Amino acid sequence: MIKFYFHPSPNPLKIALYLEETGEPYELIPVDTRKGEQHSDSFKVINPNAKTPAMLDDDIRVFDSNAMLLYLGEKIGKFVPVGTPKNKAEMYSWLMFVATGIGPYCGQAVHFKHFAPEPKEYAVNRYDFEAWRHWNLINDHLAHQPYMMGNDYSIVDMSVWGWARVVPFVLGADAWEKLPHVKRLLDEINARPAAQRAEALKTKFAFKTEMDEDARKKLFPSNERLKASGV
Repeated sequence: MIKFYFHPSPNPLKIALYLEETGEPYELIPVDTRKGEQHSDSFKVINPNAKTPAMLDDDIRVFDSNAMLLYLGEKIGKFVPVGTPKNKAEMYSWLMFVATGIGPYCGQAVHFKHFAPEPKEYAVNRYDFEAWRHWNLINDHLAHQPYMMGNDYSIVDMSVWGWARVVPFVLGADAWEKLPHVKRLLDEINARPAAQRAEALKTKFAFKTEMDEDARKKLFPSNERLKASGV
């Protein structure tokens, strides 16, 4: 059985959605990142990058959410397009777009808007601009077809959904007025029973919600270097 290391944040939710959509059996193992459990030696054996999600499939470890989607999609054979070179190229391209663009720029936009100390105007402008640019590309793509891969719901939509859930927190309360096609996809996936089950996983454990000084230390270890240098 798959051991799925989980925290209720955008990237792990992608994997939860896939597992719930397919009915693949799994054991859910919480990793409370605000308590720093991702930095434990036992977890870093599974993901040396000390981030969620990660999983063990018997003796096979897989980490990074889009790598996990690809692994599961190829193993289980559901929610992946017919394996022509063209279809695979399109799937890989959009998955990597989310992995290298949507996720990092949204994450940094959230960090500098909501958690970083002043001064931060330059950083907020840069990451907000790039987050918007990436989401506008997704929105434009979805303006011409129901799903990211055309007419069929796939792992690419699941990857987009993970971050689309938090778009207002990333971009602002009025974001959906400018991203109607992303909102359409989000609403459609949210209505699926599998998505509702995936969202409900966060209620199974008492994850820390406070962003106190200890949580900041665990989530943003680079700040300790600033303190050591006297900045």
